[in-house]
Amino acid sequence: MARDAPAAARGPGPAGRPRTLSGAARVVAARDPVVAGLVDAFGLPRLSRPVRTHFAALVESIVYQQLAGAAASTIHRRLTEALGGEVTPETMLALAPEQLRAAGMSGNKAASVCDLAVKVLDGTVVLDPRGLAREGDEEVIERLTTVRGIGRWTAEMFLLFQLRRLDVWPTGDLGVRRGYGVAWALPMPSARELQPLGDGFRPYRSVVAWYCWRAAEQPGEAPSPVTR
Repeated sequence: MARDAPAAARGPGPAGRPRTLSGAARVVAARDPVVAGLVDAFGLPRLSRPVRTHFAALVESIVYQQLAGAAASTIHRRLTEALGGEVTPETMLALAPEQLRAAGMSGNKAASVCDLAVKVLDGTVVLDPRGLAREGDEEVIERLTTVRGIGRWTAEMFLLFQLRRLDVWPTGDLGVRRGYGVAWALPMPSARELQPLGDGFRPYRSVVAWYCWRAAEQPGEAPSPVTR
C-alpha cells in the first residue's frame, strides 16, 4: 500500500472526550491531515436524530434487508399498521403468522422479528437505555447477533446510527472500504486489511467510517492526500 497507517494521535482523556460525532471529528481532524482535508471537503458529520425506539429501529433494519427501498418501505408501513403503530416486542408476538404474511413479510423475516421480540423479552438482547449504557460495543454486537437474521453489519449500523457510539469500525462495509481507499490514495483494502488501519483513530473510528462513506459517494470531492 502507498501510505502507512493514519497519523491520528490519542484524543483527550475520558473526562474530556467529546460526546458527539461532530466533536469527535474536530479532535481527529486536529491530529490527522487526511481527516482534516475530509472535514474541509464534507463538513462536520451529520446524523439524523433517531425517531424510533431501539426495538423499532432493529425491526426496520430487518425489514429493509435485501430489498429495494420502495418495496421495503411499503412492507414496513404495512407491518407498522398491523401493529397498530406500536412496534414493541409484545405487539409483535401478538400478531398471527398470517398477519405478518399479509404485511408482506417473508417467512424468514417474520421469524427474525419474532426472534428479536422473544430475545428482548427474555433479556438476551438488552435495549433499555440503562442496560445499554453498561454494555460495551462488542457486547451489544454479541447479543444482537444471537438473533436470527441480524449479523455483525446490522449490529454495527445500530451502534453507529441509533446509539451514536463513537468507536464503530464496520470493516465489512463495502462503502467504508472503498472510501478509505479513495481518501488515503490506496487500493481498496479488504476487510482484514482495513481492521488495523482504524487503530490509530480509536476511540473515534465512527468519524472515519462516516467520512469514508462520503468519499465513496463523492470521490471527486475527496481531497488528494498527496497535495497536503
